[in-house]
Amino acid sequence: MRRTLISLISLVTLIALPVSAQTKSTEVLFETTAGNIRIALYDETPQTRDNFLKITKMGVYDSLLIHRVIKDFMIQSGDTNSKHAKPGQLLGTGDFDYTTEAEFRLPQIFHRRGVVAMARESDKMNPERRSSACQFYIVWGKILKDQQLAKIQEKLDSATQGTVKLTPEMIEVYKTIGGTPHLDGQYTVFGEVVEGMDVVDKIQQVQTDKNDRPIEDIRILKATVTKDLPQPEPQKKTPTKKAVNRKRLPRK
Repeated sequence: MRRTLISLISLVTLIALPVSAQTKSTEVLFETTAGNIRIALYDETPQTRDNFLKITKMGVYDSLLIHRVIKDFMIQSGDTNSKHAKPGQLLGTGDFDYTTEAEFRLPQIFHRRGVVAMARESDKMNPERRSSACQFYIVWGKILKDQQLAKIQEKLDSATQGTVKLTPEMIEVYKTIGGTPHLDGQYTVFGEVVEGMDVVDKIQQVQTDKNDRPIEDIRILKATVTKDLPQPEPQKKTPTKKAVNRKRLPRK
């Protein structure tokens, strides 16, 4: 890869723009059997963020498996059936009985390597592309070339009726950092890994069975909200006058 000083400075600028555009006031730490992964949640996707914080505090992710792994693509967890899953058991359907509204924030937030997004049912079952209540994935993806990105744009045009366009900034990130652009505008991206990408890399390379489940279980031991939303200050009660019993005397 050719690198001059000028092109390197330009590249750093392009990569930094979409990454720094998000505000991240909350964080969740996943302690897994493969190592720790810390993610920051985007304030630009408040419904997804708030739901994720809620179920993390409920302990939903504790002891769940990373049940789906595809090399050079992503790692997935959140299947509520995976806590006590037997070896080789088919997973992927465990969820709660609700979904959350899709929150697409293109072109600022997209499927670059390291982002966190919510899984969902297929378009046929879920034309509004609403998100799963608890299943999520972390993107690894591939570094792509111009020709590959042009073909992906054609597929995006078909899948989104031409509403999703890869911008020059997005293309530069996909060519240098990597990701999964074919998912843009179709799955809600709501956060990013801020610590533990080496762990994600290790997991995405493990051996899997025909259903993409790791041969050796990889488990989330504990999920903890390490940085929460600021809690509103309790409202001060307005002092009220106490009722006073007064004797009413008959007038003379």
